[in-house]
Amino acid sequence: MNIVTEQLNKTYRGGRRALDSVDLHIDRGTVGLLGANGAGKTTLLRILTGVLRPTSGRVEVAGHDLSTTAGLTGAKRSLGYLPQELSLYPDLTAREFLDYIGVLKGMEDKRQRRAQAESRLAEVGLGDRAGDRLSGFSGGMQRRVGIAQALMGDPAVLIVDEPTTGLDPHERMRFRTLLAGLGHNRTVLLSTHILDDVAQTCPEVAVLAAGRLVFHDTTSALAGLGAGITYLHRTHGGPPADAEVVSAVATAEGSEYRIVTPRPPAGAHPVEPSLEDGYAALLGAGRRAAQSAGPSGR
Repeated sequence: MNIVTEQLNKTYRGGRRALDSVDLHIDRGTVGLLGANGAGKTTLLRILTGVLRPTSGRVEVAGHDLSTTAGLTGAKRSLGYLPQELSLYPDLTAREFLDYIGVLKGMEDKRQRRAQAESRLAEVGLGDRAGDRLSGFSGGMQRRVGIAQALMGDPAVLIVDEPTTGLDPHERMRFRTLLAGLGHNRTVLLSTHILDDVAQTCPEVAVLAAGRLVFHDTTSALAGLGAGITYLHRTHGGPPADAEVVSAVATAEGSEYRIVTPRPPAGAHPVEPSLEDGYAALLGAGRRAAQSAGPSGR
């Protein structure tokens, strides 16, 4: 396993629990990490990258125990990371920037380091822009440089945080294609709130809710949670009060709601569930369970 957490907990000052007994085991391949704002995704990524220490529990990355100094050093050398906000050096060329990242990663052989920089830029479709300054790169091109720098040193584990946020549709499609090919010989953990990114690039998905791991299975299994409870409902009024609304479209005949509910309103038509529907079903069930548990329930 390239990523292992066991009974992982993180509690911040003031008693706010960000992660609650998270047991996560990930081998090779691309895995999507989903969760609403505040679910614990950022905290988990910060722990996996060694930026943050957990309150308790065990963490291993690429076989290295992060509780030890040697393990933390080994994990960082085995890890590539693309944060949501990557600070580039605008006066450097793409080639110079990747060479600098290679130095930071401990790649001492200059010839090998520079050859790998050229190879990584070619891999992300920027081989012909290697000598151009980063200040002239578009947002999508900068994201691709971000992937290239994360791949320096040929890491066993690649962690990518919200990589397509703010990209135009063309760049988003190009970036998804790039991500889909990176998990063949390594572990890729893709944290995002864009379900289409997961649907098109990740065969496996993990979902955090209120700091707990509430789902870890195939992407198709998550979509399947919406089977038999996903409907289209056309009405001149609002959506049913007890349904999870996945989408709403205004039409000449009124509003068309895509809803997830075990009790469909009259006239609703069943449809095949998408990943969004399964995700809504999962989180909706969690909310209902929390409400039924009362004030003391989680």
